[in-house]
Amino acid sequence: MFEFHISRQVRDKYQFEEALFSITGNVILADFFMARRFADKMNQVRQAAIYPERSVSASDIYAMGLIDEILHFMVELYRRSVKPSIMAEAYAWAQENVGEVDPTLQKFVEQFPPVAVYQGKIPETAYLRDRTTGVENTHITLEEMILLFLANENPAFSRYLELFDDTLLEDQSRYMDILKSLEDFFASQPVFGPEGQTLLELLRAPAKASPDSLYGQLEYIRTHWGYLLKDLLLRILKGMDFYREEHRARYFGPGPSLVPLFGARELEEIERFSADLDWMPHLVLIAKSTYVWLYQLSRKYGRTISRLDEIPDEELEQLARWGITGLWLIGIWERSPASRKIKQITGNPEAAASAYSIYDYVIAGELGGKPAFDNLKKRAMRYGIRMATDMVPNHMGIYSKWVIEHPDWFIQLRHSPFPSYRFTGENLSEDDRVVIQIEDGYWTRTDAAVVFKRYDRYTGDTRYIYHGNDGTSTPWNDTAQLDFIKAEVREAVIQKTIEVAREFPVIRFDAAMTLAKRHFQRLWYPLPGYGGDIPSRSAHSVSQEEFDAMFPEEFWRELVDRVAVEAPNTLLLAEAFWLMEGYFVRSLGMHRVYNSAFMNMLKTEENSKYRDVIKNVLRFNPEILKRFVNFMNNPDEEPAVAQFGKGDKYFGVATMMVTLPGLPMFGHGQIEGFGEKYGMEYRRSYWDEGVDEHLVARHEREIFPLLRKRYLFSEIDNFALFDVVTEEGHVNEDVFAYSNMAGDERTLVVYNNRYAEARGWVRRSVGMSVDMGGGKRQLVHKTLGEALRLSGDEAVYYVLEDFREGLQYLRSGRSLCTEGLFVHLGAFKSNVFMGFHEMRDFDGQVKRLHDYLGGRGVPDVASELQELYLKPILDPFRTLMDPSFLFQSVQEGVHLGDVTDPFLQVLAGFFREVRVYLYAWREESDLVEIVEAIHSLLKSLLNIRLLRVRAGRGLKAPLDYLFSRVPAGVTQDLSWWRIPLLWGILCRIGTLVEPEAVPVKSRALMDELLLGKVLRQSLVSMGLDEGAARFELHLVQVLISHQDWYELSVEKGLGAVMENLFADADAQAFMGVNEFGGKLWFNKESFEQLLYWLFTTSAIRSMEVSSGKLKLDEDRLKASRQYVTEAAEAAGKAGYSVAEFLSSLKEFDEP
Repeated sequence: MFEFHISRQVRDKYQFEEALFSITGNVILADFFMARRFADKMNQVRQAAIYPERSVSASDIYAMGLIDEILHFMVELYRRSVKPSIMAEAYAWAQENVGEVDPTLQKFVEQFPPVAVYQGKIPETAYLRDRTTGVENTHITLEEMILLFLANENPAFSRYLELFDDTLLEDQSRYMDILKSLEDFFASQPVFGPEGQTLLELLRAPAKASPDSLYGQLEYIRTHWGYLLKDLLLRILKGMDFYREEHRARYFGPGPSLVPLFGARELEEIERFSADLDWMPHLVLIAKSTYVWLYQLSRKYGRTISRLDEIPDEELEQLARWGITGLWLIGIWERSPASRKIKQITGNPEAAASAYSIYDYVIAGELGGKPAFDNLKKRAMRYGIRMATDMVPNHMGIYSKWVIEHPDWFIQLRHSPFPSYRFTGENLSEDDRVVIQIEDGYWTRTDAAVVFKRYDRYTGDTRYIYHGNDGTSTPWNDTAQLDFIKAEVREAVIQKTIEVAREFPVIRFDAAMTLAKRHFQRLWYPLPGYGGDIPSRSAHSVSQEEFDAMFPEEFWRELVDRVAVEAPNTLLLAEAFWLMEGYFVRSLGMHRVYNSAFMNMLKTEENSKYRDVIKNVLRFNPEILKRFVNFMNNPDEEPAVAQFGKGDKYFGVATMMVTLPGLPMFGHGQIEGFGEKYGMEYRRSYWDEGVDEHLVARHEREIFPLLRKRYLFSEIDNFALFDVVTEEGHVNEDVFAYSNMAGDERTLVVYNNRYAEARGWVRRSVGMSVDMGGGKRQLVHKTLGEALRLSGDEAVYYVLEDFREGLQYLRSGRSLCTEGLFVHLGAFKSNVFMGFHEMRDFDGQVKRLHDYLGGRGVPDVASELQELYLKPILDPFRTLMDPSFLFQSVQEGVHLGDVTDPFLQVLAGFFREVRVYLYAWREESDLVEIVEAIHSLLKSLLNIRLLRVRAGRGLKAPLDYLFSRVPAGVTQDLSWWRIPLLWGILCRIGTLVEPEAVPVKSRALMDELLLGKVLRQSLVSMGLDEGAARFELHLVQVLISHQDWYELSVEKGLGAVMENLFADADAQAFMGVNEFGGKLWFNKESFEQLLYWLFTTSAIRSMEVSSGKLKLDEDRLKASRQYVTEAAEAAGKAGYSVAEFLSSLKEFDEP
């Protein structure tokens, strides 16, 4: 018990309870609760609630009493070991050298009275003449007076001087003269203690060492006198804990992001990773705040969606299409109605209970209960989506099934830990047997109590149960903390977890680190000297041996092992911070663990620190990296758009999230770009936000395709992290570069997380610990070539496909293996290189292409290589397709009525090179014949206006149709002319291969010889955009493939022609064939445009121009017009349904 003296005047003022005083009149502080009662009494009189600057601290009171008692103990120790008569001699010295000692002691007893004197049961003089336990009271009082003097001169006690002010004693007696004289007396006595000091020097030492800090004085006593104090040492440690507990600053924001370090302690921990099932490594999770999501779906679909079984299949299909394979529904359990009441009373009338204030682990009835969940689970699994949920095993709601039925399962006291607590507010219980009240300070927002009151109306039993608390800020006032030192509690939680695991293949454990042994102990049953995290719990410190006896094994390890046996198809995921990530997966066996460093460090661009995180993990045990959950926002954090924006930085970090080993997790609304942070009590969203379609579209281009290849990124066996070394030889810490493999597929990801350009070489990996067997590990570095298993043979080249840019790069295998890969990245830019397809150079052409490209990317390396081989063909074809050359040739040809000689020369040269390339058997005379046939077609085209002038009068309808689109002249972009011109040049090229199958072979040669690519480039050069150029290219390809459509119509009917058209992929693309409602449809405008050009090409083939004279096949012209007219009418009647259109033509063709 610790004591210190207070004056009569103070006792009268504060009216302290008599139980607080010993017979000597000193305050007895037997425990922290007594100190709190003492401080509470003072604070009430001082009106500290109104004037907080007047408040006193119970831990300060306790520390002063403890210091005073220790000083008494040191005096007693001196008496026992050095001089038993020290106080008797001091008394005699003062009497001889000063005198008036007894009157002074009498004044002391008057002002600092023992209990009997204060109560008037005995006069001061009678007390001084008496003895206590054989010691004269004059000697006891002299010792008390010396310690009073030391208390008054101790600077750290000065704030509480009111309690023991010696001013009046000094004024009314020889008090100071006696103390000054005793200085000389003690200086003449034997020294004592570790420093060899006089008794007064010894007693002053703590205050001298730390004049302004009570905690510092206790620390001095612990370190310098600890070996002398025996049992008092444990009390000192508890007193220091109490002091830390009250004076600890509690922050509400995130702390600094720390880099995990792995040392001897981690090496000694047992390695027991849990094995993954086949689906686990590739899981991609998305979080949904259930009630908010249902509200948003209701608005989206225009109907009420309030149950799980009402979630539309379209949403599940969309998630699956995005690449999501796990759906985490937050807040589906039956919640504590007490939580809802608290939140509604304190300001949010629409609030639901917090998702983490659980009444019981059953699906909430208003969500449809278990039947509705089973329905959703079954439908989600059809799309390959597994259901995930979370549990909060460290606490339950304050009104919950377990609080009512098993109150002993919670950490509690039989009295309130703080006398100032008041419980007069609303009863939050819905069970008539029990009253549940939170402390009044929560209602007035003036305090955050650590306990709530549970009162049993039937038995009168009163308990003060602790709220859930992680020691970082305020308690969670709608929760009740379970007591895991009790075996029955641990077993109950494990059984409940197994029940949940049988329904959910993925379980997330909220705040899991609070139940690790070391942290549960630190928070709730701290070792003496290590308390202070949760107010009042320092009083409940226990030794390590005691704690281990109550909590023998890690709870999480036991739970993991039990779930593995009883619900084996379950992935267990821990939300764990405090640098415990590695421990949770490596030793406790969790399948996955939160990696908050990913979000926090990349957000603030602490790139060097995050590279250290990865490097330290790789050096220790790479398997940990595979088990990280990487995320860009968490339900407790700001939304991703608030942290990363919507631009390149967001997509760069998102690329890392989905391409690193581990589990990528998307937040609610992250993909849609929502900026609202949804509280755990939200029933709906409050911001009027629409889906950012641009953001979703960019996800669809840049992120979702990577999710569908998670198998390539998720494992660790082939992972390597690289330094990016600048040309000056420095490591650029802002750039993340890492590679991975799956089978023969390779990938290299590079991202620059800084608003600055970055360039450098990806050459050598950082060290990675490799299991060598026999319990030995070795640190291994790899070159880029070794990491990706590339060949350094000088004849081997690799094609790298940059997924982000859509370009391919050709690199020498030898260069990649020896020099690495040079990268150049803009601010927040990334590259995802895939493929690394091997290309062996047999004839020097690959090297030639490599040197020609000079490192630049191209859409298709194989195409570029083919272009290199085809250069003799493509050079004259590019001349033919040159827009200026074409324009000049057409303009002059229309004027002359014939193809120009330069054009014919280039055309003949082109066909000659094609023949050489194809090793065609055709003779030169045959080649001349083919060119002449094309010449004839083009000549007819150039004389198209002769039809208007010289044709018979019976052709008005077809000619009006033809000339409805023919321009008056030739424009620079060759409008109208370019389609029949390009068709005419290429439609007979197949004759070189197989004269009997010209349309098919001509179309095939367009692809084989890359003519379509040159043709498209020419169209773009004429002024068309890419989309229009591709559209016209498809049209030319269709016209070439179906150049004999008229002959087929005559032979087999129009239906056969249309059957062929709709079976052709080029024609389908041109006509916009699409599926809707289970049927195929086509576009009216595109179809009518195709009919026009089919007619036009047939019209050209109906002409023969010689010496300016037109010979015309009028029947063909008329029939061609009739065919397209019938096709257009039938399509309109069919409503542009493919099936109905073709069916109607079959009926039309039947005899």
